[in-house]
Amino acid sequence: MATIGLDKLYYAKITEDAGGEETYASPVQLAKAMTAELSVELAEATLYADDGAAEIVKEFKSGTLSLGVDDIGATAASDLTGATIDKNGVVVSASEDGGEPVAVGFRAKKSNGKYKYFWLYRVKFGIPATNLATKGDSITFSTPTIEGTILRRNKPDAKGAHPWKAEVTEGDTTVTAATISNWYKTVYEPSYGASAPTE
Repeated sequence: MATIGLDKLYYAKITEDAGGEETYASPVQLAKAMTAELSVELAEATLYADDGAAEIVKEFKSGTLSLGVDDIGATAASDLTGATIDKNGVVVSASEDGGEPVAVGFRAKKSNGKYKYFWLYRVKFGIPATNLATKGDSITFSTPTIEGTILRRNKPDAKGAHPWKAEVTEGDTTVTAATISNWYKTVYEPSYGASAPTE
């Protein structure tokens, strides 16, 4: 089903242990979301046998997330890009800056009024692009765009896989109300076992 909206853009800082496995901080709101473009790059391999393709493997390699937002506050700019906030509250960007990866969550409204929720487990952002224009006869809003590279997370899930994205659609019969209501309280951790309970 088509989506008609985008909101509730959050991020969670990542702490890594000695083995590189992630622990996520409590999610905080990043900004008011305007656009989100997600593209994925796959690693592909084809095994040929008996004059034909015998096996084809396609695996997630990386992705790109481009976010159009209304504004990036000082704290979020520091967390996402590695910029420094000086004693006067000024955000200072240096050529040596390099932000640490964060988890990014958001939701998209569907045409039936329900939402599709997302968590991207590991996104490393670059410097936000800024578009400025002088005021003319009409009003034009200039808003920042920030682009990040999506990576798989280092920490394996219960199946030993390394997820890069979690998504759920509100109202699906196997989705509990608690999954939706807790989506922004913590970064979602995959849970396997028996089939999901219904409510």
